[in-house]
Amino acid sequence: MQIVVAGQGYVGLPLAVRAAEVGHRVVGYDVDAHRVQQLAAGESYVEDVASSRLRAVLDSGVYSASADAAGLAGFDIAVITVPTPLRDGVPDLTYIESCARTLGKHLRPGATVVLESTTYPGTTEELLVPILEKASGLKGGVDFLAGFSPERIAPGNKQWSFDGTPKVVSGIDARSLDVIKGFYDGIFQTTVPVSGTRVAELAKLIENAFRLVNISMINELATLTDRLGVNIWEAIDAAATKPFGFTRFTPGPGVGGHCLPVDPLFLSWKIREDLGVPFRFVELADDVNRRMPDYVVRRLVEALDKRGMPVNGSRILLLGLTYKYNATDLRNSPSARVAELLIRLGAEVRGADPNIPDGDDTKLNVTRVDATPDEVAAADAVVLLMDHTRFDLAMIEENAPYVLDCRNRLSGANVEVL
Repeated sequence: MQIVVAGQGYVGLPLAVRAAEVGHRVVGYDVDAHRVQQLAAGESYVEDVASSRLRAVLDSGVYSASADAAGLAGFDIAVITVPTPLRDGVPDLTYIESCARTLGKHLRPGATVVLESTTYPGTTEELLVPILEKASGLKGGVDFLAGFSPERIAPGNKQWSFDGTPKVVSGIDARSLDVIKGFYDGIFQTTVPVSGTRVAELAKLIENAFRLVNISMINELATLTDRLGVNIWEAIDAAATKPFGFTRFTPGPGVGGHCLPVDPLFLSWKIREDLGVPFRFVELADDVNRRMPDYVVRRLVEALDKRGMPVNGSRILLLGLTYKYNATDLRNSPSARVAELLIRLGAEVRGADPNIPDGDDTKLNVTRVDATPDEVAAADAVVLLMDHTRFDLAMIEENAPYVLDCRNRLSGANVEVL
């Protein structure tokens, strides 16, 4: 089939390449001309898509990247994978709206449009389909098909591959579901059909709200057990020996990325908007996690005070700037807030992260360095925010005068665990 994947980021590019690999003709559409140039040159900027895979589908002619909407004509299935950010706590669906208008101009009878972008229940039927209808003059469920299938991208996850992760699928009617399921059956090992688009939209938000709420509970507990004189990491390990009724979550400097800090708040907003009541668990969880970088800085200030050093003028080395273990992604990373607070307090802040490509750290406003023995030893304090594989933890233990370890990976008299 002729496939369009609109949006060639962390979600869209893996889908586009995989669809091309299984035999579809794929156009990867993106409004970012620079991104399209990179793709056309065979340069992947997504860690789960090797450049060699991208070049293979380019060379075989089954994949092309385009910023020209004229290239969308004639599609059988179009998948929307554009961003859905929050603006001041309100979902911003302008990217979906713009993409739907563009696709609607090229929509023809019998074609299918699938939304993968995370959003609140009702978006597919209440927003996407009406825009497609207006732009095309066709009727959803009669002339064209539509549905929702939430992305489940886990960058860097070695246990669950892109195509090995079960894929939830839905449609606005039975015929839409049948076509959408058939498309994804050829890409994913397992598909999970549900009764309607609202169920699929809610399922995605439940997944991320579950993680957010549980992480926030453990994070808040971590801020309390230190004063109780209890090692929370040991207690979590003990609790995790229970073979049922418990899922292991661990503390950290906060949550980041494009899912946990954002997606559950779509549901919170929708509930307040439609029902006029708060979704208290999610709102509390969000508040707890937003405060975790502040707690990290407070612990660091207290530790420096005990050593007779004010944070003002101290040299602080932050290790691991991305939001996730072994990832390259800086989106919503708590490291940015930690660095910002320390700079405000007058600290000289440096950051080391071997996973971040040069030039991708401009928003952090810290001097990038390599985590060498000399750099580690020269710091008044080292903060291990993310324990990437490429860090030499033994070297850090040996050379750092003091370490605040947010991941419970180091030991020694000079190490304090979050």
